[in-house]
Amino acid sequence: MAGFADRVIAASESKDSVLVVGLDPNVDYLPNVLAPTQESGRAVAEAISQFNRLVIDAVADHAVAVKPQLAYYEVYGSDGICALEDTIRYARSKGLLVVQDAKRGDIGPTASAYAQAYLHPSSPLCGDALTVNPLLGADGVNPFVEAAMQHATGIFVLVKTSNPSAGQWQDLIAADGGTLSQRIAAYIADIARNHRGEHGYSAIGAVVGSTYPQDALALRSIMPHSILLVPGLGAQGGRADDLTGYFDAQGQGALVSSSRGITYRYCAVTPEWKHATIDQVFASIREAALTSQRALNNARHQSQRIR
Repeated sequence: MAGFADRVIAASESKDSVLVVGLDPNVDYLPNVLAPTQESGRAVAEAISQFNRLVIDAVADHAVAVKPQLAYYEVYGSDGICALEDTIRYARSKGLLVVQDAKRGDIGPTASAYAQAYLHPSSPLCGDALTVNPLLGADGVNPFVEAAMQHATGIFVLVKTSNPSAGQWQDLIAADGGTLSQRIAAYIADIARNHRGEHGYSAIGAVVGSTYPQDALALRSIMPHSILLVPGLGAQGGRADDLTGYFDAQGQGALVSSSRGITYRYCAVTPEWKHATIDQVFASIREAALTSQRALNNARHQSQRIR
C-alpha cells in the first residue's frame, strides 16, 4: 500500500480537490425524514449512520476525505461507536480517505494503545489518519509516529488550531524566540523530512486552522514536507480566499475541512427544513461540497501563480 501522503496526493489529483468534509452528526439538525423515531441510543445511532451515508454519497465526487469528530459518536456510547464503524466502512467503500478527528494524546503504553485503536488496520476504528495532541511532548507523539510509519497511516499534530482562544497558549514565546506553534512545527519538520513519500510529503502532518491565515506562510515554510489539515472553513469563519499560503507551488500540501457549512447547508437554504425531503437534503449537501471544492481550487491555483 502507498503511504498516507501519497494516497492524499493521488486522491487530490484524481478528483481535482483538496476538500475534507467533517462528519459531526447532531440529531437536532436532522429533518423529520432522517430523525430518529425513538430516543434510544440504537435509534439515534441508526439515524446517524443513515445521515452519514447520505452525506458520503453526496460528497464522494468532490471530496478527498471525510473527518468524523469522535465526540459526536462517543456521546452515544457503544451504539455511537457502532455508527462510527459503519461510517468508516462506508466512506472507504466510496473511495474516500478517513481522518479520525480524536485529538488523542498520552504517553507510553497508553499512547501506543490509542495508536493501535486508530492506526492499526486490524481495528474497526482504524482510519487513514488521526489528529494528535502534542502537549505532552515527544513521549506523547512518538508512539503515533511509529504506528503511522508501520501501518502506512498518517497523523496530523495540532500546531495552530482554528478556535478563538488558540493563541492563548499556542502564541506563547518559547525559549528560542519563536512561538509554541512554531516550536511544535519545527519538531514535526524534523520527523517529516526523514519519512517522505514519492511526492515529497510525509505521513506526519499538522493541523493549522483556516482562521489564522497570517500564520500560515511561516508554518508552511517550517514544515515543507508536511500536509496541513486546515479546519475552520465556513461556519467557524475561515474563508477560501485566505488560504493561498497553506499550499505549495503546485497547489498541493493542504487538505481543507468544512463540516457544518456543508452537511447542514440545507438548514440555511431550505425553508421549513425540518420537512425537507431526502432528495432536497442530498442536493443541498452536494451543491455545498461542489461550491467549496471550486472555491478551494481557486485558492490553490492562485497559490501556484504567486509562488
